[in-house]
Amino acid sequence: MVSVTINEQTLEVEAGSTVLQAAERLGIDIPTFCYLKRLPALASCRMCLVEIEGQRRLQPSCATAVTDGMVVRTNTPLIDETRSSMLDMLLANHPLDCPICDKGGECELQDMVMAYGPRESRFRDAKRVFHSKDIRLSPVIIMNVNRCIQCQRCVRMCEEVVGAVALGTVEKGMDTAVTGFEGSLASCDQCGNCVEVCPVGALMSFPYRYKARPWDLAETDTVCPHCGTGCQLTVGARKGEFMRVRSKAEHGVNRETLCVRGRFGLDFVESRDRIKRPMVRRDGTLVPVSWEDAGDYLQQRLSAVAAKPAGGLASPRLPNEMLYQFQKMMRTVFRTNNIDCSSRWSTPFDALGPLVAAFYARAPLQDVIGNDCVLVVGGNVTDENPVTEYLLRDATRRRQTRLLMLSARPSRLDADARAVVRVPPGGEAASLAAIVADIGAANGGAVAAADSDETNGLATALLAGRSVTVLVSADLLRSPQARATLQQLNNLLQVLRVLGKGPAMQFLFDRANQLGAWDMGVLPVVLPGLRAVDDAAARATLERAWSAEIPSAPGADFDAMLELCDTGRMGALYIAGSDPLISYPDREFVQRALRAADLLIVQDAFLTDTAGLADVVLPAASYGEESGTFTNNEGRIQKVCKFREPAHEARGNLAIFDFVAALRNQALRPSIQNGIFDEIARLVPAYEGLAQDRLGFDGAFTKASRVPPVGEFFAPPLAPTATDRLMLITGNCLFHNGYLSEHSEILNTVADDPYVEMSARDAVQLGLSDGDQVVVRSARSELTAQLKVNKRFPTGLVFVPENYKALRLNRLMRRGEYPCPVDVQKAHATFEIAAVTAVGTGPENLG
Repeated sequence: MVSVTINEQTLEVEAGSTVLQAAERLGIDIPTFCYLKRLPALASCRMCLVEIEGQRRLQPSCATAVTDGMVVRTNTPLIDETRSSMLDMLLANHPLDCPICDKGGECELQDMVMAYGPRESRFRDAKRVFHSKDIRLSPVIIMNVNRCIQCQRCVRMCEEVVGAVALGTVEKGMDTAVTGFEGSLASCDQCGNCVEVCPVGALMSFPYRYKARPWDLAETDTVCPHCGTGCQLTVGARKGEFMRVRSKAEHGVNRETLCVRGRFGLDFVESRDRIKRPMVRRDGTLVPVSWEDAGDYLQQRLSAVAAKPAGGLASPRLPNEMLYQFQKMMRTVFRTNNIDCSSRWSTPFDALGPLVAAFYARAPLQDVIGNDCVLVVGGNVTDENPVTEYLLRDATRRRQTRLLMLSARPSRLDADARAVVRVPPGGEAASLAAIVADIGAANGGAVAAADSDETNGLATALLAGRSVTVLVSADLLRSPQARATLQQLNNLLQVLRVLGKGPAMQFLFDRANQLGAWDMGVLPVVLPGLRAVDDAAARATLERAWSAEIPSAPGADFDAMLELCDTGRMGALYIAGSDPLISYPDREFVQRALRAADLLIVQDAFLTDTAGLADVVLPAASYGEESGTFTNNEGRIQKVCKFREPAHEARGNLAIFDFVAALRNQALRPSIQNGIFDEIARLVPAYEGLAQDRLGFDGAFTKASRVPPVGEFFAPPLAPTATDRLMLITGNCLFHNGYLSEHSEILNTVADDPYVEMSARDAVQLGLSDGDQVVVRSARSELTAQLKVNKRFPTGLVFVPENYKALRLNRLMRRGEYPCPVDVQKAHATFEIAAVTAVGTGPENLG
């Protein structure tokens, strides 16, 4: 520690701390323009100059390290004069168009001039003008370069944090201008982080332009609904109408940054596709009715199917309280454990449960990735969890974390990784087994796996690290090899623990509350708290609290529920907030099964494809229309806050559960969000002791189970069989996440059309070029989309994003088969017409 005195106040700080950081700790304000906490100091704006005793010149406090005994002054006449002169120079060329500038009212230059600026300018020359009109750099970003004060925040944020390198500067001196390359941001993520950090109105949000002033907005701090990173954001609304999203530098895992979905994709709440009234099926058609009529109809139908088992599917985008109440309703009102929270995979909880209980680190991501070595297994972090990618990049560049990648798909993080291993889809288990074998061989144990040069590099890096983190993409759960992959992850983590590496593991979920859904027990084999359904003591605890019996036999997952429907053995199937007709990997089968269910109840905000098949449709509140909590990938529970009233005749999800329970002459108690949270905090061990009014802006961390790891060591699996067929895989793309984002008008203007991605080598062999329209054909069906050639993409794979509803991608897939063998060829006009005709015109889409 070193001692420093600033404005007569003395403080001890860590060696290497800057004067600016020490002043902040003392509550002393030093103005800055170019400085951002998460970026290396630039010291170009000269606003943060201070006097240091013994130094002849003023020094930039953002880039000056504290030395022991240093004496600093921040408010002398010389400093005041220097700051005033700097602001005078900035204003010399700055357009005085504050009344029409979107930054008016929250402009840092305005604030600085009021606090430190001259009262009269000494400059009389004509102002420099780059452009007479604003430049539309992208669908969401517009630029007025005349207002730029050359702080370089935007350029550095884009390159050093986001990794996109879409902005740069041209010319020198007073003629320096920030611009997109070739006058556009075509290669940009459209995340808007440049807009967020711009201190003036040089970069602006086009969707928000001229809509409102900050003092007109009612702002609500909440959590992003798009992925499991759990970014904090602030929603601005005017008279209940959504206006914009911004973020705060000091809060949340994201610390000011957001991705394109979080910043621009919340306008889906204003979508015209909302379900306006309840609907029931009469004479084969969905007919709008009142809530009372819907209740009468549903009560009759529930009585008619009571003799058969029921089942329920709830979306992992719903808050914890709604998910908890859903499984409670299914178990006590419908008397079934047939409950699930994913229609994209079947969760192998016999392998997953021990892994989560023994190794899941419910801790800040910043701390977890601060370990010496981070291994990312599966998926594409860039597309699935963009802000997590920013943090990983920061860890590798500024904290010297060794990043290792093991996946089928390339990502932008590959450029920062120490080692990258490409594996075939489903081959992650065999590669993990090889790493374990290599570690064993290096420690005098088992013989290394054959042909494991690449995995040997990963093993060497893991052994060299003092501490290790493993980040696991939820995409791995799609594969039939998911159980084997989880078992081999367990093997690896056990070995690393024995070697003293203190391994930590977190999932990278692409849904906002997937971990919460598991914790709340929205699974067929576990109760809230991840306790087994057949655990008599766990059941007894909940039965006493709920004053109801819980079935003791494990239930069916969603795949098995569809099988029950298809064979006529399912009574009521209750789906809340999910659209399996789009997401389940076999459209033909799920369509047939849903139609065969005796009673299909769909509770949703939007009229999905699945809702189009329902017998009863109940309009539910959307995101932002009810309060609750999400549990993000870190295990951090955060408040999701209401910022508008439910649209049309929609009701809150909890109110609908009460409505349905009452039709069975039962009541769910407690039934309001605060009461349910308190019950969760009493009955779910990981949430024990939490209080909603004490969560704060950054939330609170749930507790790790601290269960000893499974002693069993699993045998290595067989490697995937090689094939000469192209294999289709799917996942998220950067601009969309699930199908919720397709209701965002802004994201639909940003996102490219649906695409098919493959390697340059495969494209050449097939005679295809980037931008061609191609047909992807499986044994089941075909689709047409534009080809995107990726030089870094592995050969033999074809990627099509799952996020484009119009493609009906799951038509190509067969139940239990992943990846899917396909052929790709250039589309002719007849193919294109046929594909357009085939999309969206089937009988399942009517109503």
